[in-house]
Amino acid sequence: MTKQNVVVSEANSGINVAITVAVSGSALYTTAAQKPPVVPRSAYITITKKKLLQNLEIASGARIHSWVDSMRASSPTNMNPSSDDHHSWILKHPSALDMFDQITKASKGKQIVMFLDYDGTLSPIVNDPEQAFMSEAMRTTVRKLARYFPTAIVSGRCRDKVYNFVRLGELYYAGSHGMDIKGPSKGSKHKKVSLFLALLVLFTHGARLRYVCVCVCVCVYIYIMYIYIGIIFQGTQAVLFQPASEFLPMIDEVYQQLLEIIKSTPGAMVENNKFCVSVHFRCVDEKKWTELAKQVGSVLEGYPSLRLTQGRKVLEIRPTIKWDKGKALEFLLESLGYANCSDVFPVYIGDDRTDEDAFKVLRQRGQGFGILVSKAPKDTNASYSLQEPSEVMAFLRRLVEWKRLSLRREFRMRRRLVEDISVALPN
Repeated sequence: MTKQNVVVSEANSGINVAITVAVSGSALYTTAAQKPPVVPRSAYITITKKKLLQNLEIASGARIHSWVDSMRASSPTNMNPSSDDHHSWILKHPSALDMFDQITKASKGKQIVMFLDYDGTLSPIVNDPEQAFMSEAMRTTVRKLARYFPTAIVSGRCRDKVYNFVRLGELYYAGSHGMDIKGPSKGSKHKKVSLFLALLVLFTHGARLRYVCVCVCVCVYIYIMYIYIGIIFQGTQAVLFQPASEFLPMIDEVYQQLLEIIKSTPGAMVENNKFCVSVHFRCVDEKKWTELAKQVGSVLEGYPSLRLTQGRKVLEIRPTIKWDKGKALEFLLESLGYANCSDVFPVYIGDDRTDEDAFKVLRQRGQGFGILVSKAPKDTNASYSLQEPSEVMAFLRRLVEWKRLSLRREFRMRRRLVEDISVALPN
């Protein structure tokens, strides 16, 4: 890539305007362009203003075509791959349900930390993004999951919107592709119940009957105090990270412009996700995708500090900062105290192209696994696969049951050890 001076000639005025542009080795201009005159101490390419504008339009057109190709690649309309292709893909990315024993074996002696996408993972993909509700069965499953493992929801959606869908205070939430992160609510009732039961077992285990009543009273007192403190501090979630706060006014401007400009494209929807803007084209005729990409591109041209990415039938405009779901995963692990630990086992489940950043981080760390939710073969950095949210729920339920049984076995072993020690000691 070299910089050259361009002389733009007005056809009738005879005035030349010199502009410096970058010219690649493949030549920005066609071979039909005039040969540049030899000019001392400087090199010039003489083209007309009309020609320059044509070349700029060609470059813009190439970018639009590139976007549309990416839209098709990330949102395939043909979801019926050949059986051979599917079989070959499954061999590389086997079902996490079929490989469940291998996954739990690999996690032995390590702390599992769960990361879950929302749309297409915990809830089905729907035409109207405002109606992407998770089922009560899924909510119950995720609630139980969070009792045993630190759990985070990592979504491209606005964090507040994801929280309103999930409604579980004991989770971490990373919205806007990880650009807006909050930790669990203080005073979560499930943590209170767990504390009460733990205290009860601790004080009454191995105790004689006459001490049990006293121990129960002490535990109840501690439990009530914990609830009281929890009520005082309830709702005081501290913002862990918002790396793109300075872009908020710009994101709002883009959102308002897109609302107006896409009115001419039937089926297109714009969603303000606080730190990014999503343009949904799930209900847009594929013949209109190019027109929609041009509309989005015309707005984006005025904001060089924003970039465009693609997901499943969605175009997303985000700040150009180096932050994504993979960075959010690393940040959350660090916040939990597992930054440089070898005894942590992160599991990330997601269905979208944006989840690949997290899958890639897990491969680079050599810890845990990524699980892609997809019925169709896709290029992915995930190790395993699940076909749909119902399989995600089945996998999470198995994980909860496996952990519950593991803890029960561990409790029995400790209880037996205490009993043996009690028998061995004199009264």
